[in-house]
Amino acid sequence: MSTMDRREFLLAAGTLAGLAACSRSPGTAIIDFHQHTHYVGRSDADLVAHQRKLGVARTVLLPAGSRYGLAADAWGNDSVVNLARQYPDEFVYFANELPDLPETRAVLEKYLKMGARGIGEQKFEVECDSREMQLVYSIAREFDVPVLLHFQHETYNAGFERFHKMLEKFPKVNFIGHAQGWWGNIDLNHDQETLYPRTPVTRGGISDRLLSDYPNMYGDLSANSGLNSLLRDEDHARGFLDRHQDRLLWASDCPDTMGEGDGCIGFKGLAAVRRLAPNPGAVRKILYENAAHLLKLS
Repeated sequence: MSTMDRREFLLAAGTLAGLAACSRSPGTAIIDFHQHTHYVGRSDADLVAHQRKLGVARTVLLPAGSRYGLAADAWGNDSVVNLARQYPDEFVYFANELPDLPETRAVLEKYLKMGARGIGEQKFEVECDSREMQLVYSIAREFDVPVLLHFQHETYNAGFERFHKMLEKFPKVNFIGHAQGWWGNIDLNHDQETLYPRTPVTRGGISDRLLSDYPNMYGDLSANSGLNSLLRDEDHARGFLDRHQDRLLWASDCPDTMGEGDGCIGFKGLAAVRRLAPNPGAVRKILYENAAHLLKLS
């Protein structure tokens, strides 16, 4: 190994070691608000090992609908119920179904009565304020549970610019925003066609305003979209985590089997929150307390 190669190797090793120390620093329990069973084929055993490697105390399992695997081959309601029953101290689950089926209400009510803590991930090709989605919101209101939505421009839960009307119509429902359309819109100047923007953020985008103006709006920091929102402009991220520390939820939404290292989105997301959040109190809120509140954990 040349001197330059050795230096590069040591630098990379040191970076990963620093990430490891940051992601596993003691003192804060962790709730992961976004995971899936059979995510692109990952086994339940690998998912359990992944979450334990990350140091997660409790994981929210988000099922697919009966006719659509969330574009990730994720499995449905029975799958998440079965895993949560095997590991009741480590997993809770949401209920899910496509919003425009005759059986939507019956399916959601069935699993909510069984113990589901929320509805989602709602990732279907509908308008976010459609009659079908308002049925989902009304069921959430009846059962007093949150709804997690995947926003993606002109694809999933379209019409994001109108979503404030749903927050006003359903003030007792807690909504959780996720994915490219949600995180891109922290930027006032967001180009809606760009899924993973790299430019500096101008404060005051749609998502930023919703978090500021509506106490029933939360943000799910998972996946590459959430991680990118923190790393694309770290100066903005520090202020964003500070002012929205009561409305943000750490989550992974990563399909790997490692649970650590540069190939694991969750691992990098934990490190980013711990590094960029303003103080230990904000870290506790984002990693645990906000989620525990929404999930009604004792």
